[in-house]
Parts: sequence; C-alpha cells; structure tokens
Amino acid sequence: MYYVYIVECKDESLYTGWTMDIETRLAKHNQGKGAKYTRSRYPVVLRYSEILESKSEAMCRECAIKKLSREEKIDLIIYNNQS
Repeated sequence: MYYVYIVECKDESLYTGWTMDIETRLAKHNQGKGAKYTRSRYPVVLRYSEILESKSEAMCRECAIKKLSREEKIDLIIYNNQS
C-alpha cells in the first residue's frame, strides 16, 4: 500500500508527499529528518491522506495535489474530514 499525504507545518504551510509507511514518514518529518522543505518547519500535523495501490498511482496523485492551489488543498482536507 502507498499513501499520499498532506501535512501542515508549524508555519501553517502545507506539504504534500507520498510514502509506503505513513507513521514512520511523519516521525521523520517531526525529527527534522524528512523532506528538505519540512526540516525547518517541523513539527508537522497530518491533515489528509489517501491510500493507493501502486507507487506510480501515488506519485501521480502527489503531483496532481501539488498542482492544486492552497485553497483547493484546504477544500480537499475539509471534504475528507467531513466524510
């Protein structure tokens, strides 16, 4: 299983990524050992995640989410939390 996720950083910015182990990845972000972007912006809080079946699907979905505006990402997060 593969996950695409959005985390909110301490500066309220949003970071999108993909992983095979979401708990370990979040721990890395919060140790300052995750993505270069989050290293100076931790702690992070998971706001959204999706489960996908293949690495290519996860990478494509990550790319699609990264192309969304901040407002569209927030709408995605809100819609997901209502479901």
